[in-house]
Amino acid sequence: MKNKIFIAIFATAVLFTGSCKKLLTFEISDSTTTTINIIGLPIGLFDIPTPPITTNSEEEFAQNDTKVELVKEIILKQLDLTITSPSDKTFSFLKSIEIYISADGEDETKLAWNNDVESSAKSIELNCTSEALDRYVKKEKYKLRTKVTTKETLFNKVDIKIDFKFQVTADPL
Repeated sequence: MKNKIFIAIFATAVLFTGSCKKLLTFEISDSTTTTINIIGLPIGLFDIPTPPITTNSEEEFAQNDTKVELVKEIILKQLDLTITSPSDKTFSFLKSIEIYISADGEDETKLAWNNDVESSAKSIELNCTSEALDRYVKKEKYKLRTKVTTKETLFNKVDIKIDFKFQVTADPL
């Protein structure tokens, strides 16, 4: 009798496990550029505008066998900054940086930061929020606002490339 009950429970578990779709997890990448153009201004705190970023998330979701409506969560896994110009410039001028994300109909959220930049490198990785960001990335466009505190007076504009890696969790089609 115990064997028949065990077999019935096992068969039921296999049936339900086989009929459930597993969640998909994949990465999508995005990038944009910004310019720190505070030449000759004293050391201090500045907001740097960034043009709106048009996403191609619907296309990326389709390539990963899902769609916008099936996305459960999007989180930022990595955000890197790289100085692209001038070629000899490093992040030594930067004391701190915070990047905020917003979209139409959504409040602004802190996306990434480094409050103690100690780098003479041309690239740095920021600390990332653990908040779900699907309400921004699923939209057609989102905006970034960058807040920097400098520790040196800049005599040239600095062009920076911002690279994102998002982890997406979604139901399959």
